[in-house]
Amino acid sequence: MSAPTLTPTPGRGRPGGRRPARRPRPGRRTLRARLRRDWPLLAMTAPAAALLLVFHYLPTLGNVIAFQDYNPFVGDDPLAAFVNSEWIGFGNFEALFRDPLFWDAVRNTLSITAFQLVFFFPLPILLAIMLNSVVSGRVRGFVQSVVYLPHFFSWVLVVTFFVQMLGGAGLLAQEMRQAGHEPWEIMTNPDTFIVLVTAEAVWKDLGWGAIVFLAALSAIDPNLYEAAAADGAGRWRRLWHITLPGLRPVIVLLLIMRLGDALSVGFEQFILQREAVGRQAAEVLDTFVYYQAISTQQWGLGAAAGLFKAVVGLALILTANKIAHRLGEQGVYSKS
Repeated sequence: MSAPTLTPTPGRGRPGGRRPARRPRPGRRTLRARLRRDWPLLAMTAPAAALLLVFHYLPTLGNVIAFQDYNPFVGDDPLAAFVNSEWIGFGNFEALFRDPLFWDAVRNTLSITAFQLVFFFPLPILLAIMLNSVVSGRVRGFVQSVVYLPHFFSWVLVVTFFVQMLGGAGLLAQEMRQAGHEPWEIMTNPDTFIVLVTAEAVWKDLGWGAIVFLAALSAIDPNLYEAAAADGAGRWRRLWHITLPGLRPVIVLLLIMRLGDALSVGFEQFILQREAVGRQAAEVLDTFVYYQAISTQQWGLGAAAGLFKAVVGLALILTANKIAHRLGEQGVYSKS
């Protein structure tokens, strides 16, 4: 009986054999399949993407005037003004960095940002934890409505409210005069201005800032609390070992975004109170651009200040995100 003959498999052992067709990876969809699956989500995000494109990304091209002696009256249309304005390279940045008023504004801006990171940023977390612990849904809804409402007030109304309460002719000053005491200078004191603007920001945005943390708290598995309570863990231990770790990714994300916005502390709030406390205390980068660039029609100087803010903000985001990765957090974006 002869031995069976082994037939070589095509593509194996012979240089001229055909290779089997490459199969797609399991779970990997083609672009057409993904579009067919996700078109409702893409349709819902299309208006927001169009708004970003028209009102954010396209105006970003205007940063070119930071390198020009821009004159909007050269030519018949804005495009002609871009083309015909003189190119001066980094001249606007040199003038900006030589201006001591600019560095005063940077110092005030960073001081206010650091102060609010310490004394304002943790407060929405505490408020969210307190609201989440309220058992009665009716009480929780009432408190949420009360603390959310100031967010929808304009800064004009917020500053007016504080003037009526803490100003020289406000309620507090009148009560102190009736008691025979000299009223405090709160709204016009440059030494305590940083505390005043932080208190105004807390009153206006504390409730609104707690919404994100409330959403994060709702995503924590309640079974973890039940298991911890069954093991004898008290309220504080459950807070430390379950609640705060559950909030940590959101806290890191919002902290990174706040650092990226470190040179933007607001415009309306400070311009409304600038004359009351003086430029030395209330001048921030946004008001500097208005008074030193827009009011004087130095458009290139203002664009240079805005571009400086953007570059510093991007550097802070990238640095903070890399530190978050080192600490094991995802941050704004995950590692590639």
